[in-house]
Amino acid sequence: MRRDRRRFLEDSMFAAAAAAAMASTPRMIRADEPSGDKGPNSRLHVAVIGVNGRGMSHVGGFLERDDTVVTHVCDADTAVGEKRAAEIAKRQGSRVEHVQDMREIFDNDTIDCVSIATPNHWHSLAAIWAMQAGKHVYVEKPVSHNVSEGRRCVQVARKYGKICQAGTQSRSNPGLREAIAWLHDGGIGELTLARGLCYKPRGSIGPRGTYQPPESVDYSLYLGPAQMEPLTRPKFHYDWHWQWTCGNGDLGNQGIHQVDIARWGLNENALSQSVFSYGGRFGYEDAGETANTQVCLYGYGPKSLVFEVRGLKTDDYRGAKVGVIFEGKDGYMVVPSYSNATAFDKDGKEIKSFSGGSDQNHYDNFVKAVRSGNHEDLNGDILEGHLSSALCHTGNISYRLGEDMTAQAALEAIKAVKSTDDNAATMERFVQHLKDNNVDLAKSKIGVGPVLAMNPEAETFEGNDTANEMLTRDYRAPYVVPKESEI
Repeated sequence: MRRDRRRFLEDSMFAAAAAAAMASTPRMIRADEPSGDKGPNSRLHVAVIGVNGRGMSHVGGFLERDDTVVTHVCDADTAVGEKRAAEIAKRQGSRVEHVQDMREIFDNDTIDCVSIATPNHWHSLAAIWAMQAGKHVYVEKPVSHNVSEGRRCVQVARKYGKICQAGTQSRSNPGLREAIAWLHDGGIGELTLARGLCYKPRGSIGPRGTYQPPESVDYSLYLGPAQMEPLTRPKFHYDWHWQWTCGNGDLGNQGIHQVDIARWGLNENALSQSVFSYGGRFGYEDAGETANTQVCLYGYGPKSLVFEVRGLKTDDYRGAKVGVIFEGKDGYMVVPSYSNATAFDKDGKEIKSFSGGSDQNHYDNFVKAVRSGNHEDLNGDILEGHLSSALCHTGNISYRLGEDMTAQAALEAIKAVKSTDDNAATMERFVQHLKDNNVDLAKSKIGVGPVLAMNPEAETFEGNDTANEMLTRDYRAPYVVPKESEI
């Protein structure tokens, strides 16, 4: 569908430098073939939106193929966009155009696919508008900034029959696919728990203040769906992850990958029946707002999904720092990466290992589905991306509604929460981690959220209007995610 309504879509982007995808011998590609109906041997024309960081990995994924060509890049920062356009053109041997306003991408009939690597608050709206304009979409994780807009993404993809791949690349890695299939076949018996870990040191992002965006940035385009507000962090790019306006903390940044693997392994295909979170931002005072130390507990009846974020210095847990640990009746499995896993029996003896895969598998899978026109060919369909992203959002909602407590009061509250985890043991490790980083718990309080009951089918909270209001956001016109009735 051509976008006659022409919503003035002002752009987005950035993450943190990632030019590694661009450093090899140029491969000459012609980009002058007409677009439109694509035969099996024709080249798909790709536009990448957001090319400061992760977007360059997207570029690399498409440059690895002979049947895709990057014809356009889009970035709200003209200095970044123009630089990347020149780099890509040199690499692939054909012209690449930079535009600052993504509306021009969507209105361009020569573009077949749009790959989105903007800040999180743009992911859903950019994907929705792209699909409404007739494009297939690869969208970075989390696929949404809030629960409601992620569901709208799924509905738009289905209505317009478009391919929409979520950037959860583990789902295309042979090692993980084999490991999860083995779990589902009962490899370690009936599963009771999946524990996701994001143990990734994050330092202070500097003092909160009022700062000027780079002169090369159209700040209104950059904010897009978010309300117009001053810049309050010193570093413009990437550090948006730690502020609620554009980001979702490390739960929605790195953690979404491990949440997705955990839910996949548990074979749960809906939101949890309950969610509970506690944590805080410890060790420094800065412009950041999101938790740097956090635990989320998702209830799935006889199974639980626990997620731990640690942004201060920490040791691994059972051999993983950024990974997932599955607990079964007959053993456990440690997934310490995007593509490897090792299973052990109850005594800790290794019984099976799995390995293999790279990011390229996921881009290849996306192109395969675009060629077939069947979203069931996708390994990371938008529905899977939505469900895992939404778990991150509901965990953050419980955390943000929390009450500050002493460590002892927090422990008592946490003990009362029903789960298949040893809640007290997890809390004790949480407290010890803070002590190891010299956090004075006599002065620092822990934010303990409410246990929120959910209706997984409706994707709403039961009996909590305040929490339900946080399932969406107040969009800034004209950057408004359509309501379900408007799709």
